[in-house]
Amino acid sequence: QQQLVESGGRSVQAGESLRLSCEPSGKSASSVVMAWFRQAPGKEREGIASIAPLDIRMYADSVKDRFIISKDNSKNTLTLRMDSLKPEDTATYYCAADYVPGGGWLDSTSYNLWGQGTQVTVSS
Repeated sequence: QQQLVESGGRSVQAGESLRLSCEPSGKSASSVVMAWFRQAPGKEREGIASIAPLDIRMYADSVKDRFIISKDNSKNTLTLRMDSLKPEDTATYYCAADYVPGGGWLDSTSYNLWGQGTQVTVSS
């Protein structure tokens, strides 16, 4: 059974940095495109960063120039480097895989495999 396991979330102060990781558990979750999403209480799940072959990256405007997504293709692990964190970045962060060809890279309906999420809390 394929699973994704996120880690690295914790409480930090505004301006600090965090590094989130996403690793496959069980059968390797191979996916052409992988992505990070986040969901704050009372809000819809938001696609914030995706990575495709040839290291093509896409970012939401809300995190552009602050977050960096990367992937270790040998292990199929995904990383999200988050700098200059703001209170509005507070959310549960999810990684996604098993991309459906043709879907939007930051569209949650484009992925069939999700992790359980890791909580990031940013205090002012």
